[in-house]
Amino acid sequence: MSALPPFLVLHPEDHVVVARHAVTVGTVWSGGGHANVVVQQPIEMGHKMAVVDIPAGTAIRKYGQPIGFASEDIPAGHHVHTHNVGLGKLDQNYEFCTAIPPAPLVPAPRTFQGYRRANGKAGTRNYIAIISTVNCSATSSRYIANAFDDSVLKDYPHIDGVVPLVHKGGCALEYGGVDHRQLNRTLAGFARHPNVVAYLIVGLGCESAQASFLAEEHQLVQLDAPGGPERSSGPLIMNIQDEGGVAKTVKRGVDRLHEMLRELDHLEREPIPVSEIMLATECGGSDGSSGITANPALGVASDMLVAHGGTSILSEVPEIYGGEHLLLRRAVSREVGEKLLERIRWWEDYARRFDAQIDNNPSYGNKRGGLTTIYEKSLGAIAKGGSTALRAVYEYAEPVTERGFVVMDSPGYDPPSVTGMVAGGANVVVFTTGRGSCFGCKPVPTIKVATNSPMFRHMPEDMDINAGTILDGEATVESVGAEIFEKVIAVASGEQTKSEAQGIGDEEFCPWVPGPVF
Repeated sequence: MSALPPFLVLHPEDHVVVARHAVTVGTVWSGGGHANVVVQQPIEMGHKMAVVDIPAGTAIRKYGQPIGFASEDIPAGHHVHTHNVGLGKLDQNYEFCTAIPPAPLVPAPRTFQGYRRANGKAGTRNYIAIISTVNCSATSSRYIANAFDDSVLKDYPHIDGVVPLVHKGGCALEYGGVDHRQLNRTLAGFARHPNVVAYLIVGLGCESAQASFLAEEHQLVQLDAPGGPERSSGPLIMNIQDEGGVAKTVKRGVDRLHEMLRELDHLEREPIPVSEIMLATECGGSDGSSGITANPALGVASDMLVAHGGTSILSEVPEIYGGEHLLLRRAVSREVGEKLLERIRWWEDYARRFDAQIDNNPSYGNKRGGLTTIYEKSLGAIAKGGSTALRAVYEYAEPVTERGFVVMDSPGYDPPSVTGMVAGGANVVVFTTGRGSCFGCKPVPTIKVATNSPMFRHMPEDMDINAGTILDGEATVESVGAEIFEKVIAVASGEQTKSEAQGIGDEEFCPWVPGPVF
């Protein structure tokens, strides 16, 4: 570490550099055309130091892009962060389709060992799901799932588990309205997810989010249901009020799941083209290293998957805010670009309605890790999307049908964001983190990538890959990207992730319902 320069230069036009590690006052640094800059204030790992004098009101550049405006004069050698940087308003130059990259070269075909479903889709895990329509049926759903612990499932080696998909909503919303349909879209996405081999829908009976409405609106069927066509014609629905109470509902549910386990345990993995992997990319607990190490490395893995014909999803539109102009240039059509802009404008209006600012998004931990504004956070976050053309923009939890790099609208909060991408069909998740987010999302495996080595060493049971080796000078963005890509294939083939080893993922199902609750 001592042989490495203490700061990283990210772009020749930048006003700041980023610390590889904690740098003390008095350190003299030269690089990127700047000679003998003396560190005037302590700079923590991932934080920024001014390399030129920055007058108040100046747009401060990082990654060659503005990340905010100096709220006071900032001398060279000083710490650049929330105490002397304000958000201001960017004057973005929106260009549509002006930098569409050429299609990547098609590599030699690859396969993973997955589950081929009756409808042709490819699964990476085998779960039975208990889908609760409303919070009032959540406890019953959990009771059913709890009856299938490891002592029971050990007799069914081809079943990964029984997951209760429970949530806090499902009522006090407009029947058939926008929020109701979005919740239905999310629940239906999990019901027909290729990692869900069978499911049971549990409702109360009097809620707004009626199970029958869900099943009819989305024409739900049990394509891999046991027992032949007569059982495959529709979903198994139980309403507590119809069954005669919680105890009777739980007993019937447990009995039915025992039948499912006996009839579905024969399923085997088989070779499936890598083109059928749909990757959800997520960053949470981000720090100043995220946009330098793990996120661009994940972008390389995303590009590799797209080259193989697969799909990579970038979500969290509030964390695209300030960097959307870069994606618009990569959009394959004006229509795709306008759809992304429409979602950006929706979020601006959404924030105004609640007298909030999108810049509230960087959390306490983000700021402790060196991120100052949403603009800076967004520029690092969109690196997860790699460099290929933007082919489509989807509503939250909408089924993803386009191959290649796509965007899905979602909030910046990790659980609802990943929930939306999984509902859209993602069968593997890669989650980058600098502060140490502990995340899983059954029924889909989550690979966690650390942005820095100290956190990776501090939380070894939670992190699958260390992208901090890039900061340490031991690896490149490209080599870590290739490592992530190979890990995606291995995990899709059944290799257990660190979060799966700890059983994480039962609590992270979190449908996003942005509207009013009555």
